[in-house]
Amino acid sequence: MRAILYDVHGNLPALKAVLKDVDAAGADVMLLGGDYALFGPWPAETVEELRAIPEATWIRGNVDRWSAHPDDAPDDPLIRDAIAACRFAIGSDNVSELAALPEQIVIDGMRYCHGSPVSDVRSFMPSPDEHDEELLGGADEQRVVFGHTHLQFMRTTAAGIELINPGSVGMPFDGDSRAAYALLRDNGKLELRRVAYDYEASAAAVAERFGAAAWAARSARRLLSASMCD
Repeated sequence: MRAILYDVHGNLPALKAVLKDVDAAGADVMLLGGDYALFGPWPAETVEELRAIPEATWIRGNVDRWSAHPDDAPDDPLIRDAIAACRFAIGSDNVSELAALPEQIVIDGMRYCHGSPVSDVRSFMPSPDEHDEELLGGADEQRVVFGHTHLQFMRTTAAGIELINPGSVGMPFDGDSRAAYALLRDNGKLELRRVAYDYEASAAAVAERFGAAAWAARSARRLLSASMCD
């Protein structure tokens, strides 16, 4: 059984809660879908916890790329300040190693990417969209797994391709503050799961650890609201 974790974003308690649930479910391998440290209160500790997972396959997210190449990030002081804080917290070796991860991978006929097969910042939405075919970029796997939007859902395109977003472990944006992930069972059934944790403590920790930084205040608001509020 494979556990599928995306968008941890430096939220160590959320990650630990999910790992406990993964262990109870009996998953023996893990797919880690990118965006590991940036914007959360425990960037270094989260990367360390993830590195301790024995059977894990990693891919790169957009913020892992941005942390290594800040000029690729949006020209937004809030984002640039968050990147600087994350780079300092996790160190140059981790920054380089996360940025060097593969952008996507195919395992057992399923494609795992961060945003979509064509981009790590453009992604699918819960409702059918005119851009679905473009975002697939010719991928012909019957299941495509992705994250980035922090919205947990599954749906099937008009062409019969199943789109799966496990949601965000560390910073959900779908109105549910519980950590989100997915399990792929040995029979092929895919299960979306939620795990409760103390998200209010994580929100408080961002401000406590990073002071009055505007990005930290925004992260705290997002953790509390489970939405992409500014």
